[in-house]
Amino acid sequence: MTLDEIAALAARFFDAIEAGDVAAVADCYADEVAIWHNTDRQIETKADNVKTLSGFIRHIPTRRYADRRLTVYPGGFVQQHLLVGVRPDGKRVELPACLVCAVAGGKITRLDEYFDSEQVAAWAR
Repeated sequence: MTLDEIAALAARFFDAIEAGDVAAVADCYADEVAIWHNTDRQIETKADNVKTLSGFIRHIPTRRYADRRLTVYPGGFVQQHLLVGVRPDGKRVELPACLVCAVAGGKITRLDEYFDSEQVAAWAR
């Protein structure tokens, strides 16, 4: 993949989450994608992550990625951002994050997601 193709994949991925389009997110993943979170150090499968994302979209019906800082390189990308959401009760929540993704064949093959655990706890409250 060219760097422009990798950047386009990253944009498509994050735009799909913002739009709540879980099918489009799933389409960005390779079938055997491994999705890891620093907060629990567990690896999710594609099916598990799609289920997680569906719940996230229900609980945070309005969301956007602010301050996107994308760096692409051969074989992947890193994005730092501020995830801003509004819960159904109207409360605004923010979560700074960093994602490191490996890509091949036009798909994300591995995603490592880093959150500050204290911020995740505040998000959940």
